[in-house]
Amino acid sequence: MPIIKSAKKAARQAEKRTEHNVEIKKAIKAALKAFRANPNAKTLSAAQSEYDKAVKKDLMKKNTAARRKAALHAYAKKAGVKLEKTAAKKAAAPKAAAKPAAKKPAAKTAAKATATKKPAVKKTQSKAKAGSK
Repeated sequence: MPIIKSAKKAARQAEKRTEHNVEIKKAIKAALKAFRANPNAKTLSAAQSEYDKAVKKDLMKKNTAARRKAALHAYAKKAGVKLEKTAAKKAAAPKAAAKPAAKKPAAKTAAKATATKKPAVKKTQSKAKAGSK
C-alpha cells in the first residue's frame, strides 16, 4: 500500500482508469459477439465504431484497431454481407454546405507587390560621386 500522498492519488487514478478501460473492452467484446451472431452492415459498423472509440481514448493503438477492423471486414465479406460503398455516401452529401473562398483580384496583389519594393541603387555610382567631391 502506498504511503506517500502522491502515490495514494496515483493508485486511486489507476483504479478509476482500469475500471473505465474494462468498460470499453466489454463494449468491444459485446459488439463483436453481436456481429458474429448476426453479420450485417449495421453490426459491422457498430463493431468498427467501438474500435474507433478505443483508439480515440488511447486504449488501443491505431494500427491494431485498423488490423482488427480489416479482419471484421473480411469476415463480413466471407459471410456475404452487402456493404455500402463510402464513395456513394460522399456523393450523397450536400455540396451546398461548403462555401467557396472569396478570390482576390490578381492585378491588385501584383501592383501592391511592385509598389512596395524600392528601386535598386547602384553602389558603384554613389561611390564614384562621393570620391569626386
